[in-house]
Amino acid sequence: MRLAHIEGCASPLVVCNDEHRFLVAEQLQTAGVPATTILLEPIGRNTAPALALACMTALEDDDDASLLVMPADHVIDDHVAFAEAVAKGRDLVSQGQLVTFGIEPSSPHTGYGYIRRGAALGAGFQVDAFVEKPDSERARTYLNSGDYLWNSGIFLIGARHYLRELSEYAPDILEHCQAAYEGRREDMDFLRIDPRPFTECRSESIDYAVMEHTQTAAVVPMDPGWSDIGSWDAIHDLKRRGAGEDGNAVHGDVLLHDSTGNLVRSESRLVAGVGVKDLVIVETEDAVLVANREHAQETKQIVNALKEAGRAEFQSHQSVYRPWGHYRALVSFEGFQVKEIVVKPGGRLSLQMHHHRAEHWVVVAGTARVTLGGGHGDSESMRSFLLSEDESTYIPLGTVHRLENPGLIPLRLIEVQTGVYLGEDDIVRFDDIYGRTPTGVSHDG
Repeated sequence: MRLAHIEGCASPLVVCNDEHRFLVAEQLQTAGVPATTILLEPIGRNTAPALALACMTALEDDDDASLLVMPADHVIDDHVAFAEAVAKGRDLVSQGQLVTFGIEPSSPHTGYGYIRRGAALGAGFQVDAFVEKPDSERARTYLNSGDYLWNSGIFLIGARHYLRELSEYAPDILEHCQAAYEGRREDMDFLRIDPRPFTECRSESIDYAVMEHTQTAAVVPMDPGWSDIGSWDAIHDLKRRGAGEDGNAVHGDVLLHDSTGNLVRSESRLVAGVGVKDLVIVETEDAVLVANREHAQETKQIVNALKEAGRAEFQSHQSVYRPWGHYRALVSFEGFQVKEIVVKPGGRLSLQMHHHRAEHWVVVAGTARVTLGGGHGDSESMRSFLLSEDESTYIPLGTVHRLENPGLIPLRLIEVQTGVYLGEDDIVRFDDIYGRTPTGVSHDG
């Protein structure tokens, strides 16, 4: 973990989109990250507003808080070198600087922005200019000059200092963020802000909103084995380290013959390639992507096309995470669909009912406690019983029911839904231990 060698760090503060909250919570738990605050954005508004909210949150606990801002999609190999750079940055923050970290360039990369360093300043330099992603010729010029660093997008800032600079250079962003933060509320492990003022906030990066205007921007050079894996080509470069002469980077069940320079990732089935070169092939349970590596960044055009067409692939994944565990769609046809449901030990779905579908549950691992009530919303005369492996039960249409895992291992069951309408908004929730609303528009369980 990149924070392991940095002294005096509090628990991480994570900012993410509301739709990703359960997935992020699950990943933090899996990674063994201690209890932390997860701040939810109702809609993405780029880094300047997100960082403003993070600063406001941090100042609740520490009136002199500083934030180390790290994008999630980066790789840092040398944690000691990174910690040394952060220590240098702390000295500059104590001198009233907003610090960014620049990567010593190893090639004329055209996929990164650049920072031109100015006069020496302590263990770093003043920022002379932020430069957009260059073409190949200009990137070679930057590399040869020795005056430019790759813009890592990692920052170390005093929370109050950043908010002051934001009030100077982007007061409208600060105003909307303050209004959104004032309307905050806690929801389990999450911190929700008021969506209305935040939605009205303009989308802007910290670079454009503050760092390009402030007179207190400093950069600390570092070389900690950094990689921005925000593109498929960057992932290829990362994965092929130590690979053979064919230049292929593979993950999962992959077979290649007479193929070179490919990135192939398989998550659920065998992927085979014959005579292919410089391709990105990514197989997931949601979809399969095939792209030339030179055009891999254009995959956003496919995402836009999915959005415009109203495709389900744009809206959700096959696996969906919830506070009690997750579910995965297996088969879906008109009139029926099949899902795998995994409930964590101690997890409990809401007490609920459906108007248009019946459900059949088959336990394949663990123990389930099933609660059933009367039909069509009658929650009187509830009864509970246990199901073990290879046992099943039937939930008629309109029956109040609940599923929970009383055991010490994950509960896995297969759910077969039948009915004329199988939309995820067919749920009426009567009771929920996670504090969710009585009725929902998704399979929150």
